[in-house]
Amino acid sequence: MLSKTSGLLILAIDSATSGCSVCVSNKDGPLAKIVKEMSRGQAEVLIPMAEAVLKEASVTPQDLDVIAVTNGPGAFTGLRIGLAGARGLALALNIPCVGITTLEVLAAATPRKERTDKVILACVESKRADIYVQTFAADLSPLSEPLALAGPALFEFCKDIGGLLLVGDAAGRAHEMLAGRAADIVLSSASPLPDPVLIAQLAQRCIDQGRLDRTATPEPLYLRPPDAKLPKAQGRARA
Repeated sequence: MLSKTSGLLILAIDSATSGCSVCVSNKDGPLAKIVKEMSRGQAEVLIPMAEAVLKEASVTPQDLDVIAVTNGPGAFTGLRIGLAGARGLALALNIPCVGITTLEVLAAATPRKERTDKVILACVESKRADIYVQTFAADLSPLSEPLALAGPALFEFCKDIGGLLLVGDAAGRAHEMLAGRAADIVLSSASPLPDPVLIAQLAQRCIDQGRLDRTATPEPLYLRPPDAKLPKAQGRARA
């Protein structure tokens, strides 16, 4: 069994964007990690991936102290899969479950030298005209709320911001939407997908700052309604 001198043992999960990733981590860093790029099929691979990282780290589910999961914004189905898996594991193990937004994970992934004198624009793909965005300062403190913005609205939102550092799986599309700005726009070298190691680190920070509610469960962060709608009969059989 892992020594508790290494701190809390956290299982971190993400399936909210265009990938699926899991890691087991403590204060010394990741013990095992799996990351897969995939736009669909997370439901079939998430639990086997969790089992694989636990085995590689030589720990059991009962050794875990916390489950951390991205709670959006992101793809509706993938987001629900990750949250359902994380909540289910936390409930079965009677341990806390912490929600971390995809946007703050992406911002945290940017190298320090890249974000100097720039505002970070974390960008997550919505698969529609708009994209999900949030701005962060160089010290990673949030400058705005998470928003869903399309081309003209995004341009207006960013028009008075100086240098921008774009990160996320929608960074390229955001760059196109912002064409014509006078200020610098730079694409980050960071991964466009949320890193589960950073999810675990952000969860640990939440715990260290006393912001963990052990009785709460993370709720999905939706910035617009799902595309699917009930029929006019509200799902009831017609008479």
